Amino acid sequence: DVPGWIIGDRGYASDAFRERIWNMGARPAIPPKRTDAPVACPTWIYNNRSRVENLWARLKEWRAVATRYEKTARSFLGILCLAAAADWIKL
Repeated sequence: DVPGWIIGDRGYASDAFRERIWNMGARPAIPPKRTDAPVACPTWIYNNRSRVENLWARLKEWRAVATRYEKTARSFLGILCLAAAADWIKL
């Protein structure tokens, strides 16, 4: 399962990163750095990134998520899913 779009901030604006996203089969929605030439970045997709940023801000209220307390990737994913489910129920 490959996502249709991968959204990133200007910090991820490199040609190598965009190339990797294209090679995966997705389309990058990353605005260029101020010193680079403009690239195609749909504003309607990039502007919706605030939803994802707000979700991560709420998830980081959980200490285990914010500090990556769990040692293994499987345990961390479990805590992440638990925190997301609790956030979804709370909303």
